Amino acid sequence: MVFSSTDERAARAGKAPFSTGFVLYVLLALGSLPVFWLGFVDLLDAWARPEYSHGPLIPLISLYLFLREMRSLPPAPSAASRRGLGIALIMFSLGIAMLGNVSRIPDIVTYGFIFWLAGLVIVQFGWARGRLHMLPVFHLIFMLPLPQFVYWNLTTFLQGISSEMGVAIVRALGVPVYLEGNIIDLGVYKLQVAEACSGLRYLFPILSFSYLFSILYRGPLWHKAILLLSAAPLTVAMNALRIGVIGVLVNSYGIEQAEGFLHFFEGWVVFLTCIGILFALAWGLQRTEPTPRSLPDALDLDGSGLWPIMSGFRQVRSPRALMIATALSVGLGAAWLMAPDAQSREIARDSFVLFPRQLGPWRGSTSTLDPEIEQVLAADDYLNATFITPETGHSANMFVAYYTRQTEGQGIHSPEVCLPSAGWEIYEIAPYTLRTAGPYGTFEVNRAIIQNGTAQQLVYYWFEQRGKRLTNDFKAKLTVLKDGITQGRTDGALVRYVTPIHPKEPVSDADARLQDIVERSLTRLPSFVPF
Repeated sequence: MVFSSTDERAARAGKAPFSTGFVLYVLLALGSLPVFWLGFVDLLDAWARPEYSHGPLIPLISLYLFLREMRSLPPAPSAASRRGLGIALIMFSLGIAMLGNVSRIPDIVTYGFIFWLAGLVIVQFGWARGRLHMLPVFHLIFMLPLPQFVYWNLTTFLQGISSEMGVAIVRALGVPVYLEGNIIDLGVYKLQVAEACSGLRYLFPILSFSYLFSILYRGPLWHKAILLLSAAPLTVAMNALRIGVIGVLVNSYGIEQAEGFLHFFEGWVVFLTCIGILFALAWGLQRTEPTPRSLPDALDLDGSGLWPIMSGFRQVRSPRALMIATALSVGLGAAWLMAPDAQSREIARDSFVLFPRQLGPWRGSTSTLDPEIEQVLAADDYLNATFITPETGHSANMFVAYYTRQTEGQGIHSPEVCLPSAGWEIYEIAPYTLRTAGPYGTFEVNRAIIQNGTAQQLVYYWFEQRGKRLTNDFKAKLTVLKDGITQGRTDGALVRYVTPIHPKEPVSDADARLQDIVERSLTRLPSFVPF
């Protein structure tokens, strides 16, 4: 039998090429894989999106940070204490992952995976030493996608800030401009500050970079804090500058300046400029020290000696806590693998193409959304119908977006996210009680008055969640989690009604109009959005 040189050295030393601890870690990883599989698949899908395309680099960087800590810290004592905390954390993380699997919410599974890795570190090193290795573990958070409702609300917030700051820059450069929601009106041209221009595509990788930068930086803790905390405002400011520059270029040279390669190039300029400013900030912070270092000396970029440490993992020790964690993880993974399919239950419903086009005096017609809006909406079925009463000429729009599963990247986002992007501003919004006949009875909706210039519209909307009507998108997400576990259902819909408020018309008349169309349409809705 032919051995490699490594095997020969191990054989001469009386040792196997792989220790019992290494074998246990392999079993632990394989045994836990079925539990985390749903999250890993969703993670790969998320990394295909531009705002999370930096994700594959994060585990490699975390591994580098862990190895350099192993190199700089003294060897861990063999008799480490409080390893039981690691076992508890591993079981807690597997419980979180199981919760995500049962409810079919991959985000919960991936969050559980971070806790799982933290538990492994504590099992191996004990609490006193293991907590010193938590920074590389926490760095893995930057590879995870945000929950959808957090993502959309953060997008809206950043779009608003970027729009306001970008318009201020355009005005400061002497270009007349008007802002309607997230639409920059230059007169001849109008620019929409869309989701892609919110700054999230730069914010996530730059936050990750600033976290890494602050760890590698050699300096006082307050220096590290400044480098870490400056990333978010720096990214927002630079993105606003980008939007302002695009506005000036479009005003001077045409709409082509906001499209194609130039738009892509301007984005990379923003990203690299932010990185350059962080380096400049580190250099400036060093100037405050009594004996300032040069920038290369201020960053610990020494990669020597890491490979032998990584190679040594084959001879890792196997504490009793690791054996317990492996047995529990393999057992739970095998149980989940052999469990019946936990897919969400399919619910019978009618397609919206069958929705009535006549509701009492209201006559309706449907239309489709733009392909880009459909892609962002990501609904399994939707209704976009405009109803008119021929006698009065009054109109109302009924929009329902239905989702078979509000998980695995899909889900409802509030109209509060969409309206600013379309140029409408929310003038006022508050809960409002509707009293209807039939199965819906009395329930609360969100009632909003929106405006664009002098035009105003009245909006009712709510989240229809398996027989429940909710006005808060966060509560709607919690019910998805609960019903996914208890009912095997995560279906639901956004229901929205809109009617114009005509000049000099009392808002009460618009209310009466919407309440009438709501009353008449709700008798038909359960066939399309089941209870």
